[in-house]
Amino acid sequence: MKHYGNPLPLPPIESDIYDPSATKSLRDITAFRPKTPTFVWAALAALLLGATGMARAQGTKADYERAGKLGELSRGKVFRASVAPNWLEGGRLWYRLESGPNVFEWVLVEVDGKLTRFASEAALRAALGGKLGTESVLRLSARVQPGEVGERVGLTFDNQTSGELALFWVNGGERTPYGTVKPGEKREMGTFGGHAWEVRDAAGKTLGYVSAPGVAATVIVDGKRAPPTRRETPRGNHGASPDGKWIAFTKGDNLWVRPTQGGEAISLSSEGKTKDSYSGTGFFWSPDSSKLVAFRTEAAQEHKVYTVQSSPRDQLQPKLVTLDYLKPGDKIEHPRPVLFDVAAKKATALSESLFPDPWSLPALGDSGWGAGITWSADSSRFFFAYNQRGHQLLRVLSVDAASGTPKTLFEDSTKTFINYSGKFWARYLAKSNEILWMSERDGWNHFFVHDATTGKLKRQLTKGEWTVRGVESFDEDKGELLLKVAGRTPGEDPYHVHYARVSVTTGALTPLTDGDGTHRIALSPDGSRYLDSYSRVDLPTVTELRSTTDGKKLALLEKGDATALLATGWKQPERFVAKGRDGTTDIWGVLWRPTNFDPSKKYPVVEQIYAGPQGFFVPKQWSSSSGNAQQIAELGFLVVQIDGMGTDSRSKAFHDVCFKNLKDAGFLDRIAWMKALSAKYPSLDLTRVGVYGGSAGGQNALAALLWHGDFYKAAVADCGCHDNRMDKVWWNEQWMSYPVDKSYEESSNVVNAHLLTGKLLLTVGEVDSNVDPASTMQVTDALIKANKDYELIVFPGANHGAGESPYGKRRRMDFFVKNLLGVEPRGK
Repeated sequence: MKHYGNPLPLPPIESDIYDPSATKSLRDITAFRPKTPTFVWAALAALLLGATGMARAQGTKADYERAGKLGELSRGKVFRASVAPNWLEGGRLWYRLESGPNVFEWVLVEVDGKLTRFASEAALRAALGGKLGTESVLRLSARVQPGEVGERVGLTFDNQTSGELALFWVNGGERTPYGTVKPGEKREMGTFGGHAWEVRDAAGKTLGYVSAPGVAATVIVDGKRAPPTRRETPRGNHGASPDGKWIAFTKGDNLWVRPTQGGEAISLSSEGKTKDSYSGTGFFWSPDSSKLVAFRTEAAQEHKVYTVQSSPRDQLQPKLVTLDYLKPGDKIEHPRPVLFDVAAKKATALSESLFPDPWSLPALGDSGWGAGITWSADSSRFFFAYNQRGHQLLRVLSVDAASGTPKTLFEDSTKTFINYSGKFWARYLAKSNEILWMSERDGWNHFFVHDATTGKLKRQLTKGEWTVRGVESFDEDKGELLLKVAGRTPGEDPYHVHYARVSVTTGALTPLTDGDGTHRIALSPDGSRYLDSYSRVDLPTVTELRSTTDGKKLALLEKGDATALLATGWKQPERFVAKGRDGTTDIWGVLWRPTNFDPSKKYPVVEQIYAGPQGFFVPKQWSSSSGNAQQIAELGFLVVQIDGMGTDSRSKAFHDVCFKNLKDAGFLDRIAWMKALSAKYPSLDLTRVGVYGGSAGGQNALAALLWHGDFYKAAVADCGCHDNRMDKVWWNEQWMSYPVDKSYEESSNVVNAHLLTGKLLLTVGEVDSNVDPASTMQVTDALIKANKDYELIVFPGANHGAGESPYGKRRRMDFFVKNLLGVEPRGK
């Protein structure tokens, strides 16, 4: 099953050139930026912004032109914000830093934190005895593994092959070309941490993929690949028994083993059949090689989604496109573990009474998906988790290897949902016979330790009204978790990521970061020190060197300098917090103003919305490019983005608002937030409020007009999952549960289309493979039947996110200019 429904990431950039109004970055341009005084930047900004009409943004042609030049305005004017460490033996490090336009420094950091700055690489090299040490080096992997989108970094591709390489930015199922690298040459790409890239040879064959880390790195392309990660490695152990005597494999629909030293293969099962077989199973050998567990899996039903590509590039006649696409309520795969005694050729099918209706049966160490098991070190038992379909029960089971009898060790249950897709983390600790378990059972996401024999809770490791946001690493030998945490600092944005080390034995927590911002860290090779980089939307990146032992700051390395950027008139986003619908819960959001903002004027408000419960979406990191939000603001709007109740990364109660209630989308919190912002800034005109979003955000945008048309007056909904019964099974059952009931209808934009008030623009790609495009067409059908007016753009040949194409963006801006500003777009 694939994860879909996330917001579209920002495109990459190259050579520090990024134009948010384009679908691609400007490529193959080497920008020479001489050192320029601040007053010159200001003068250039005046030319770009227009010397006349500075406070009269009204959707005119000049406003559109200015919005299109925002990339030029902000490009290359933030310095000292990116530190890529090169760690040296003995604990020292150095980095290359852009300190001004086309001006660089090389900085050497001693063990005690003392900094020495050099004007050239040669000077640094001389200080180091001629050797610079090793840089961060990556190799291509076999699978695409995009990560959390971070800040801008440099990614250098080193072509050590004999042929030319082609580079492609990976955005979901789409590949955007970004030029080539000749044999023996290098090419540096500007990108963002977490962005994925594909490398192909001259014949178009995919050589592999790489995901940009949080710091600058070099990708060596020489035909070799990186060792597979746990996510890349198939479950089980490729069939070989630990003692090397047996190879397990599937033949037809059944399980077989073969002696490695020769001899006839042995059939361990005979009951497998088509659509209920062992084919594709993992092989889970016991450590002593005497037993083997495999999964017999009953196949899911077939559910085809058909779309028509009306205007294919390679032929005149349309093409039929067929997708395998399960939807809520469909019959899904049903895996059942079977225990095999190899020597006795005996199979034991486990009683399913404790796991009768699985969504997944993950091992303790896997994600919350699929099926797998974890053996105890002495081969006496094995473990797995039972994620019941509907996601209201998550049970950890232990199975006796001698009898095949399962028992419940412990379980989490809820009347709403267990967020298995974002918060499943478990490990079996063989040395202490314990299970380390992440859970929201006390109302916040925390860690617990259970006895692996009795299931009894032994201790809670983390506790309080804050959340564990994820596990950065786990050192079982030291018994330490390195965690991402949020909400521990009173008065700080509760979404800011901090880091802490936690002892699995005692629960002692050592904070490793403390600056007011969202953090990322880069550990030294020996793990003794790390770079801590943090920022906010209103604070350029600050980078510090710290000690892993106690989190002590050893040195302030750099503070991002945005002086030149601010001198141009560029407006940084403003953070704002207000109380939500209950009058007590803090709701956080961001406000963007046009560069020619006049506080004496009234401005319509446009909300950029995505209320998918799988995350939160208000930006927290510094960026000199705000993309769509700033471009729309430039036309004469105030643009906001808000995380209301029902989104993730706060308390369980905050998240639970979305349960069987996706139509809620936190609107009551969003409206309260905007009203509070308007009370502070009277320039907000809340009689003219628009909203736009894509995917789940498209569903939200239309829902704003259906259920809150007294507040929202215009909406642009792109590729929306307008009826959750029409969308992918995993995402919708996670929040709307199973079986499908009336709550699906109650949140359906299709069923409730007759409630429409205000102006609506629907957009959709005709061959959307993420959200069934029929969902948008069913909305249009319901609107016609209800005699409601709307606008519709169907993008021929386009996939998910078609509304983010240049034409889609321009039409969205036109729509708001016409319906909120009340003028003809791009007029004089």
